[in-house]
Amino acid sequence: MNDAGPGQGRIVEINLSPEYEVLPQPVERVRAVAGRGLEGDRYYRADGEPGEKPDEEITLIAVEGLEDFAEESGITVTPAESRRQVATRGIDLNALVGRRFRVGELECEGVELCEPCNHLQGLTQPGVLKGLVHRGGLRASILSGGEIAVGDQVSAIP
Repeated sequence: MNDAGPGQGRIVEINLSPEYEVLPQPVERVRAVAGRGLEGDRYYRADGEPGEKPDEEITLIAVEGLEDFAEESGITVTPAESRRQVATRGIDLNALVGRRFRVGELECEGVELCEPCNHLQGLTQPGVLKGLVHRGGLRASILSGGEIAVGDQVSAIP
């Protein structure tokens, strides 16, 4: 975005899938549990045990990256097709790696970029792997839980 920091954005979509490889479906709001994830999603750890991917308590993607990719390549990938749970607008998610930030009521910490993989490309179409490098989203830990909803603010914690 700019050198002033990540900025401030909003949640524009929340998409959850209870099963692996099933296209996530939109929800208006969801409960998030620290150390476990988003209730109703395939990565939610109901028993609190470490999951398959403990850094996927919450994943986010900036719709601006998907829009830029579509403009450059002619390939459209929806936020749900990206397999990220929360789609944002107005915040530089890449700048949140290693930083604490708020998503609605939640306090989160950016773990790493959510780079595209061959599996994602197989679920979408050729070109996604290369085209979404460094704009495939953010994996984060949930430090304090609560509820998030479409329209909630997303912002870095100073």
